[in-house]
Amino acid sequence: MGPSSLQEETQPEKESKEEMESYRCLLQAGSQIESTLQVTVPVSMKEVGGYIEKQVAYLSGRGEHSSVIITLPEYSAFSDIPEEALAKVFTYLTLIPTRQPGVKFIIILDRRLDTWASIKTALARIAASFPGNLHLVLVLRPTSFFHRTVTDIGFRFSQEDFMLKMPVVMLSSVTDLLRYIDENQLTSEFGGTLDYCHTDWIVLRTAIESFAVTVKDIAQMLQGFGTELAETELPDESKTIEYLLESHTDKYRKLKDAIRSVSKEGRHLLSSLETSGKEDDSHWDVKLDWETVQLLAQLRDMESAFDGFFEKHHLKLHQYLQLLRYEQSFQEELSLEHLTAQEKELSISVDTLVQTEQALKRLDSLEFNAQEVMARAQIIILHGHQLSASHHYAMALIMQRCNELRHYCDTLNAALKTKHSRLLHTHQLLLCLGQAQGWCDDGAYLLASQLVNKFQSKEGAQAALREIETFLEGAPSMLSSGPDILAIEYEAVITPQLQAQISKTFEKHAAVQQMIQNRQACLRKMADKHVRPVQLVAPRPENPPHSKSPLFSPKHIEVIHDYQESQRCVSYSLEGEDSPELLKHVMRELVETERIYVEELLSVLLQGYRAEMDNPALSGLLPPILHSKRDILFGNMPEIYNFHSVFLQDLEGCLEAPESVGACFLERKESFQMYECYCQNKPRSEALWRQFSDCAFFQECQKKLEHKLGLDSYLLKPVQRLTKYQLLLKELLKYSADCEGASELQGALTAMLDLLKSVNDSMHQIAITGYEGDICELGRVLMQGSFSVWISHKKGPTRMKELARFKPMQRHLFLYERALLFCKRREEHGDGHDKTPSYSFKHYLKMTAVGITENVKGDVKKFEIWYSGREEVYVVQAPTVEVKMAWLNELRRILTNQQKLLRKQQRASVSSEDTDSGRSSPDPHSNSPKHQHNRRWPGAHHSVDICEGLEEWPRGRDTFHPSDMDEVLVQLSPGRYRALADCLQNGPDSVTIKCEDIIQLQSEDKGRRLVKNLSQRQEGFIAAASLQLIVGDSSRAHSSRLGNLKTRKLSSP
Repeated sequence: MGPSSLQEETQPEKESKEEMESYRCLLQAGSQIESTLQVTVPVSMKEVGGYIEKQVAYLSGRGEHSSVIITLPEYSAFSDIPEEALAKVFTYLTLIPTRQPGVKFIIILDRRLDTWASIKTALARIAASFPGNLHLVLVLRPTSFFHRTVTDIGFRFSQEDFMLKMPVVMLSSVTDLLRYIDENQLTSEFGGTLDYCHTDWIVLRTAIESFAVTVKDIAQMLQGFGTELAETELPDESKTIEYLLESHTDKYRKLKDAIRSVSKEGRHLLSSLETSGKEDDSHWDVKLDWETVQLLAQLRDMESAFDGFFEKHHLKLHQYLQLLRYEQSFQEELSLEHLTAQEKELSISVDTLVQTEQALKRLDSLEFNAQEVMARAQIIILHGHQLSASHHYAMALIMQRCNELRHYCDTLNAALKTKHSRLLHTHQLLLCLGQAQGWCDDGAYLLASQLVNKFQSKEGAQAALREIETFLEGAPSMLSSGPDILAIEYEAVITPQLQAQISKTFEKHAAVQQMIQNRQACLRKMADKHVRPVQLVAPRPENPPHSKSPLFSPKHIEVIHDYQESQRCVSYSLEGEDSPELLKHVMRELVETERIYVEELLSVLLQGYRAEMDNPALSGLLPPILHSKRDILFGNMPEIYNFHSVFLQDLEGCLEAPESVGACFLERKESFQMYECYCQNKPRSEALWRQFSDCAFFQECQKKLEHKLGLDSYLLKPVQRLTKYQLLLKELLKYSADCEGASELQGALTAMLDLLKSVNDSMHQIAITGYEGDICELGRVLMQGSFSVWISHKKGPTRMKELARFKPMQRHLFLYERALLFCKRREEHGDGHDKTPSYSFKHYLKMTAVGITENVKGDVKKFEIWYSGREEVYVVQAPTVEVKMAWLNELRRILTNQQKLLRKQQRASVSSEDTDSGRSSPDPHSNSPKHQHNRRWPGAHHSVDICEGLEEWPRGRDTFHPSDMDEVLVQLSPGRYRALADCLQNGPDSVTIKCEDIIQLQSEDKGRRLVKNLSQRQEGFIAAASLQLIVGDSSRAHSSRLGNLKTRKLSSP
């Protein structure tokens, strides 16, 4: 399950119903506070503060019917107040008590020290700017006689104008005010007793307005935080959620502190108002400060809504964190799926006791791991039930996960128990079969071990009978039940392979039982009456001597097959008679598969990928580097296609004469070598394909060709086809054993097998690193393999015996036509396709200076390779005797071919040949002393060295035939010989020999012979191997002196 699907499953609904309702209540409470503030505070103290502080007008008590008194005291600059400012002052003063129903206002206009003009102007401005319900205007007229008279006259003429707009009463003195307003509602300047401080009133109003603004800010912060919580995207990382929980809790606490502070401020404000009201009950009623009371109530409502919303949101976030952690634990325990996959991959189809025990060990290991994982899964299931019991919002998902884990555990546990039970039953069955087969083997051994001479007497026969009867009593009980009952008993675990073993066991038991019964019958006759002694023999299998008995597996018998013979000589047992129809059927299959193969190559090269690389329409999809490396990607596939286009026609010509197909393969034998080049390039091609396999160009080409498989599958076709040929040739040979072309088919099969081996060897060859010369100059690689190698640079057999004391070197040997390479296998670091072995070059031996010793005492798998007259000796231990024989056969073939070549070039200049040899094969060790020491003769490339101390070849050895006598090199005896080749040597103790010279062989010392040239009257030493070249076939004249050859020594320096 990916992260996105995990988040989708664990993500709760955006807002639950309860959470949505709490969020709605929070927003509604905030809106009510904002609405209250917009109505109650349209004009603030800051806007009219300057004129209020100058006491242009102020609230000074109440009149009859709770009407509010606004006093306009003497203010000389009243006429200079702008109309807008005066309107704001009146509005501000009238809004304070507006929440009282039907409130009326009485204005006291004090103009005792002013004139009629100012009174008239003031009345006019009041009429124009006063926004409230003006009940009465009480004007205190000027006190001076003149201005009072003018005021009376002016008011008399203007009274109707003013009365139309507002009720105006002109008062002569302060005493007249008492008729309209109680003295308790008048300040001291009007003769009243009202204690009014304008400064305190301003402070109080400022505090009320500040409280309202603070409440508004708090409401906005609560709304903003609520919106933030509601719109928060829940992350899918537990650390991020923990951070959100901490940050939200911190903000919540800060807001709660702010709410408590504002509430405290509001209560303090109300307390101040109450105190002021108690001091003068007639002055103010706290209940009339409606906005403060209402704001406090609304703030409490909003706080309650905020607490409810935050609590629900916080709970949801905490539960989401719990769910996310639970889901992560669930995902971690999905290793149960991996264990289930391992359990399914664990095969219980076993055929042997060893396989069964190994399968049981793997199953026990898997079960141990599974129990540990399932224990953790049970803890997660218990945790899930606890979350569900706490009314988690994702209860359904949690229970689903619990059920999934329980299902995984139950399924895996049941599967493990079933497989364990089946394996135990299989193990028990195989034990029984093994015991039965062992009993049969013991029975056969018992019959074979009974001494025949003891049967001649009656007592001996009876003793043998008792021995057999005692053995029969110990027969396993399963043999008495029969195969059918055994199959029914183990029906649950029986496989075709086990059924075959059961049948084989009971067949073996029947054969042994029959032999025992025959022996018993014979012994009873001898025990009952005295008869002429009868010679009894041990039971012998009916199979041919060289085939393996189907009933008994011979012990203590080691069969060594010659590697070349096992590879090249393939025998086939035919079931029934040869069938021409089957032969034609196989031939048709060969032609049809060849035709499909050619069409596939054509689709890749000319119709598809390679041709499309030159298509301009697809050039944008093809990386430039890939276009330049297409020869690496496809290798020599065009050459292979051209060859098979012609080869297909040759095969089609053989449809009516399948026996001629072998000759067809043999004619094209050399052309098939191109596969070696293709296979050597294959690793580079695969590496290039892996680099660009996702390229859009390949996908487009595959789509156009309508191929189901990618290009890499078609690049593998040549390798697959090469291995297919030998299978088809085997089938053809199987059904044409007596046909005319059988020998050609055998040759074609051998050629294909050799080609496969050559390709395999060449694939190893390309992994050689560190060789400085051109490895192609060494010729074709013939053999390769890993060996244990001991090396000695000392002469003499005594030192060689001590080699076994030292630890061998592990070397990978490559045998070429001209050299033998010693490399060290190294495993390259990497994974998958990138992990390939490499072979680090160490040194090499020229085949012209190599000799062999086939047997080394103490180990049949060892042989010697010696160099330069045993100056260097390599003891090589093969992994098997077969591998050793294969290498010896190939080494003998190379050395024999070199000897033949030397004989053809007897009269050539040895020194010039040595120079030519040096050009043809680079020798990175030619300058080292150990490879130059003791090379006395420049013509070493074409010399044959007969060296002492080699192993004996038995006369009856299969690899030695009379036809090889012309190739057998004998030990040259002292005497006279005629030189058949020139020998030019440089050195203080060397001797020069020319063709036709008469030479006399004398003593031998350390691989060299003392030679006296009678014609030239010179004497010196010549390598013993060089003498074979010089004397040639003249040595045959002296071979009769040696009698029957007991040893053969073959080498070439």
